Amino acid sequence: MKASRLRLGMNLWPPFLFAGIRVVEISPDYRYARVKMRLRPWNRNFFGTHFGGSLFAMTDPFWVLLLFHQLGGEHVVWDQAGEIEFVAPGRGTVYAEFRLTDEHVEQVLDQTASGEKALVWFDTDVVGQDGTVIAKVRKQVYARRKRGKQLARA
Repeated sequence: MKASRLRLGMNLWPPFLFAGIRVVEISPDYRYARVKMRLRPWNRNFFGTHFGGSLFAMTDPFWVLLLFHQLGGEHVVWDQAGEIEFVAPGRGTVYAEFRLTDEHVEQVLDQTASGEKALVWFDTDVVGQDGTVIAKVRKQVYARRKRGKQLARA
């Protein structure tokens, strides 16, 4: 699937649409994504700042999606675990960026080459417009080669 089509679909996906989460960009090579969320009445908490669940939701699917597309359909990929640390109150628009490196992909390919699973942690900061860190999110992604799939590496 083209990254532009996935971005459009995600922006219409009810959990993102109704939380005010917008996928700004997914690079055509699935190595980068950028997400933003404006502070709205439906995503603020009792104290007038961003609801923590929405902050976590805006980071939820991206590491899995980026890694899945890099592995070429030879692997099962899903979220294994997640953590969030709230650092500062989120006011205004907040952003999160995801950059999948060659090292990330190689780590998974190396760990899964013999059919074993890979559990890889990815870190993402949710930041305000001025660059202030609002939350630190860690996601652990599970990957394993599908049964019967040969490793397609040069």
